[in-house]
Amino acid sequence: MTPGVAADREPDPAAGVRARAGAGRDARAGSPTAPGAADWDEAVRLLLAAEDITLLAHVSPDGDALGSALAVGLALRELGRTVRVSYGDDPLVVPSSLEFLPGQELLVAHTEVPEEPELVAVFDAAGAARLGLLEARARAARTLLVVDHHASNTRFGTHHLIDVLAPATAVLADELITRLGATLTADIATALYTGLVTDTGSFKYVGTTPETHTFAARLMATGIRHDLIQRAIWDTCRFGYLKVLAGALAGARLDADAAGGLGLVSTVVTRAERAAHGIRLDEIEGVIDVVRKSGEAEVALVLKEDDDGALRASARSKGAVDLGRVCAAFGGGGHAFAAGFTAYDPPAEVVARFRDLLADALLPVAPAHATPGDDA
Repeated sequence: MTPGVAADREPDPAAGVRARAGAGRDARAGSPTAPGAADWDEAVRLLLAAEDITLLAHVSPDGDALGSALAVGLALRELGRTVRVSYGDDPLVVPSSLEFLPGQELLVAHTEVPEEPELVAVFDAAGAARLGLLEARARAARTLLVVDHHASNTRFGTHHLIDVLAPATAVLADELITRLGATLTADIATALYTGLVTDTGSFKYVGTTPETHTFAARLMATGIRHDLIQRAIWDTCRFGYLKVLAGALAGARLDADAAGGLGLVSTVVTRAERAAHGIRLDEIEGVIDVVRKSGEAEVALVLKEDDDGALRASARSKGAVDLGRVCAAFGGGGHAFAAGFTAYDPPAEVVARFRDLLADALLPVAPAHATPGDDA
């Protein structure tokens, strides 16, 4: 049984009640942190006026990026639009932890995206470079709508729905679906729930609010199997991953003096190690969640070598370091407590530079409304 299918209950008729998932978004409407009513109205007008719509997630998509894009894609298809969903990886491979997501019949390779699309909506990408092979086609679109929750977003579209206090882009995707007038089906709810639990760390991160749980409850009321979704995302892997994880932990290094004495733990996963156990790059995203558990380190860094030799970095902070600022120095970005970048120098040099930057990124007090995600 797929995670989006109820095992023993029918959808609750009351599930149509649209509770807001963000903390006080209506009160913030039009503020620098949230879209105003005019922004939402224009986005809905553009989507309903378009006949052919392309929805994009960022490269190496996580549950929030792909879940949000597929959810909106399913809603637009319900409304009679021609819809395609893609991301700029070649080949286009759905991460193993997300293979249960509904709506994958909407997915197309980057080569099947029109060179000059009518309308492109981008989900969970803070900058155009995060679109990979589809960056040029997105920029060539007549209309480029950016839907995101990263404070580091560069506002690279023609229109924007950016809420930096939203715990996940899925929150904005849900709002968009609501305003479009589409029905919240179990398939759409599955995709949205996937985005929500991904970027809240299964409701553990500081960006989680009472409204976040209200949103989750509304999604669960459609009959989705939240337990199977959580299991697929957090608690399932291939045996080879355990071997790669063991090597990553064996090679982990603790620098207790880094970050002003708060500590840095780091490790590297090489492509040779992955190849030895037949593990793809997307399958090792969870390494950072184990490494970050070290009680002696405020900051965790995992460098993952991709098949071309580049280092994909994932960084996490427990609240005292602004990693979005640190990773921006490498050309990356993200949230204050969860960010990433791509580097091409030897791992030791990357770790050394990263360490040096931490001293200037210390926070006197953890931001009250930081929204750490798990998408870097």
